[in-house]
Amino acid sequence: MRIRATVAAVSGALALSALAVPTAQADDSRSWSADHGFTVLQSAQGDQAKRASGATAKAAKAAKVKITSAVVNGGKPIVLAANAKKTVSFSTTATGSGLVGSAPFIWVGKSVNSGFGFGPNEKGFTCKGVNATTTTCKGTITLNPAKLKNAQAANWHVGVVAVPESGEEIQKDSVSRVKVQRLSKLTANASPEPVKKGKTITVTGKLTRANWETKKYAGYAAQPVKLQFKKKGAKSYTTVKTVKTSSTGVLKATVKASVDGHWRYSFAGTASTPAVTSGADFLDVK
Repeated sequence: MRIRATVAAVSGALALSALAVPTAQADDSRSWSADHGFTVLQSAQGDQAKRASGATAKAAKAAKVKITSAVVNGGKPIVLAANAKKTVSFSTTATGSGLVGSAPFIWVGKSVNSGFGFGPNEKGFTCKGVNATTTTCKGTITLNPAKLKNAQAANWHVGVVAVPESGEEIQKDSVSRVKVQRLSKLTANASPEPVKKGKTITVTGKLTRANWETKKYAGYAAQPVKLQFKKKGAKSYTTVKTVKTSSTGVLKATVKASVDGHWRYSFAGTASTPAVTSGADFLDVK
């Protein structure tokens, strides 16, 4: 969704949460939830959120609210398949007197006003007071690859909106970062099987990754991939050679067969695509 609507949804839900938080709840045991949900608001409300964010600095100073951390998916990259939604966890921490809570929105683009992103889910959002001035909130965010362009596999910003009991929102556009990547797949097949010792074998395979725009998997071209071998009974693999994928992601390597063992391919990954290792193919050498 567009960032303006995302931010409006986050701040609106937090503002509603304020109605459920007793003013006297300023001890370590205070906690509350916002199961009324985060929903996508209309663009007019997004514009309202933008106007409100213009007073962010003033509101933050008045409420003395500070957003201290935001972690999405435990700090690990979010890897999305070709056509399957994925839900990840988040945790935010903010400090300030009379603080209701805080929630993140993740976004990618040149600016928060023109970018694209996702906000928290409508259920399971909870906040707990760590002490009289510190509040930690947890929940989930669901990413839908059907709404993404392949070029948006990148290092996304994690923004946060915090709301004190006064209802004024405090927005920080980039508290931390989280990678969003395209799921990769890799295969390997050694042949002929069985093979005589000293004869040439061919190990073929294919490296593919999710194409969010077609909702299918496509070959990943011109990528270096390691061909690895583990002798029967051994504990670890050794790299035999490195080969590059073709324009369609196909791999092909030839080697001499010497002993029984397992063959596989291993890809180190790129910024947009995670590392992946194929399943092993056992080859019987006579």
